[in-house]
Amino acid sequence: MNAHAPAASGSILKQSSAVWAIAFACVVAFMGIGLVDPILPAIASSLKATAAQTELLFTSYLAVTGVAMFFTSWVSSRIGAKNTLLIGLALIVVFSVLAATSGSVWNIIGFRAGWGLGNALFISTALATIVGAASGGTASAIILYEAALGLGIAVGPLVGGLLGSVSWRGPFFGVTTLMAIAFIAVVTLLKSSGLEKPTPTTLSAPFRALGRPALAALAVTALFYNIGFFVLLAYTPFPLGFGALGIGFTFFGWGVGLAVTSVWVAPMLTARLRRTTVLKIALPLLALDLFAAAVVVTSQVGLIICVVIGGLVLGVLNTVLTECVMEATDLPRSVASSAYSAVRFIGGAIAPPVATLLADEFTPSAAYVFAGVSVAIAFVVVVLTTKVLRRVDDGAEPERVEAEAISAGEMV
Repeated sequence: MNAHAPAASGSILKQSSAVWAIAFACVVAFMGIGLVDPILPAIASSLKATAAQTELLFTSYLAVTGVAMFFTSWVSSRIGAKNTLLIGLALIVVFSVLAATSGSVWNIIGFRAGWGLGNALFISTALATIVGAASGGTASAIILYEAALGLGIAVGPLVGGLLGSVSWRGPFFGVTTLMAIAFIAVVTLLKSSGLEKPTPTTLSAPFRALGRPALAALAVTALFYNIGFFVLLAYTPFPLGFGALGIGFTFFGWGVGLAVTSVWVAPMLTARLRRTTVLKIALPLLALDLFAAAVVVTSQVGLIICVVIGGLVLGVLNTVLTECVMEATDLPRSVASSAYSAVRFIGGAIAPPVATLLADEFTPSAAYVFAGVSVAIAFVVVVLTTKVLRRVDDGAEPERVEAEAISAGEMV
């Protein structure tokens, strides 16, 4: 986001050590989005696993993350932000090292589930914590947070490719080391006394939230949209035919595009167009990109182009969809975001193994057709529920809400 006060931008580097500790942890956490991507073929080869089995690394991670999102606001509102952050970081450290030392794809699938729980706890709490710990003003802390998530999304696949070119275990050990450092930094530098005390929420709040028509419509839209997202991210390393480094560089381009459009382009578009209008433009563009991938699936260059273009569109959709969620009801934003995220992760969990099975049964193009049709369904849902979504087009987002939207949108 560019529309920040000059004073805020001038003080971005004048933050407390606690803010820097959380920002570093955010970079590493967001690296996890694409870190595993480059090593999927290597894991399949080394552990004698099928492509469909390897894709379950995403399914277990996303399914557990989705379920956990129903409960993270309840947990953090009772044990506090710092404790929630530390539990999340500790779980990531434990399960990433277990994955790194595992000799079975099924064990890694299970350990990725634990990793997903840790990531859900950490990311769902990180933004509120970094803002609460800021000493140089809220706006500058938000800019720093956005920079951290953008850096993590972009660098994750590249680091995964570099470490994965040595061994498929490398990226897991890399996460273990960096998250252990982040854990120590948060323990020593973040003081609980300086954080805002959260208002307790009920366990049933996210489930009841899905009874609101607008939120339900957005959740269904995101479920089908996320199928397209994760077919592109999780299935593409197999037809690309590259080694870990080649896959890493390809998805580095994807991550840079996604980070740029989510942090800068999406707010620019929603300042000029209705949010539902942006969705009605971006969803068909993503569907066309996926159908194009189905056509050029045997061409490495063609598939790389589709991946990078997909990243550009995905960044816009992630942020705008989550902004819509935050404005769709009068519910607390943490509750609405938890309910929405939990449903959309179901789509992410389903997509990789279904795409792989379709490719094995028919042709690699079938995976992208499945993804494109799913995104087209998401577009139809938005069109049919435009009247229900009228509230999301009212007014502009405050800075902090936009940052929350970017955070929730990128939490995969």
